[in-house]
Amino acid sequence: MLSVYDDLHNTVELPGEVRRVVSIVPSLTESIAVTHRSLIVGATDWCTHPADLDAVRVRGTKNPDVDRIRELRPDVVLANAEENRGADLDALREHGIAVWVTAPTTVPESLDSLERMLSAITGDVPSWVHEARAVWTTPYDGIRRRAVIPIWRRPWMALGRDTFAGDLLSRIGIDNVLSQSGERYPRFDPDALPEYDVVVLPDEPYAFSPTDGPEAFAKPARCISGRHLTWYGPSLVEAREVLSAQLA
Repeated sequence: MLSVYDDLHNTVELPGEVRRVVSIVPSLTESIAVTHRSLIVGATDWCTHPADLDAVRVRGTKNPDVDRIRELRPDVVLANAEENRGADLDALREHGIAVWVTAPTTVPESLDSLERMLSAITGDVPSWVHEARAVWTTPYDGIRRRAVIPIWRRPWMALGRDTFAGDLLSRIGIDNVLSQSGERYPRFDPDALPEYDVVVLPDEPYAFSPTDGPEAFAKPARCISGRHLTWYGPSLVEAREVLSAQLA
């Protein structure tokens, strides 16, 4: 067995060769599957990339089927401190299942996290990790804009402090006006916001669209790819170009 540490400094006991992985985080599913697809034996219903992934579905990130996961006999379950519930992860551990938890809040942290996870589980670091690191190394030097970034409505909620998505946007010139909030995902009133220039509307977790969201704000709105904003994995290679174009 190999003793390693995840992002929360939990000890994770892995076999010398990991052969069976269940991922309950869409971006981590993609991170493993693009180069080691055969390792993924279970994934959530929301794990949509790769589109043709052949894996047993174990429900969602917030309600994983713990019994089904047990039946798959994984060497490790991949999880995230924000996306998955602690009670579900504890239930898996109680059944003797190793759980690797990620918890990045910045782009550099996400790449460091992925590199450690992939190295421990697959034995190598795929080229896309290095490509993504190169993409995000160049600092932004253009005009900066202040933005509100909703993630839900009914009630309205937005990105607040210390979020991966907020850090990513800051690296392409979009500054979150709620970044000093006491909460990571505060509720807000669209008519009582600090001064801002643009509304950034991702299509997940809430499916904002040109006909659902912009009408609630007095300032211009831009609809963007939620996957490229919130997923940390292979999508980071193209995220800077995709989001910069959508926000232009």
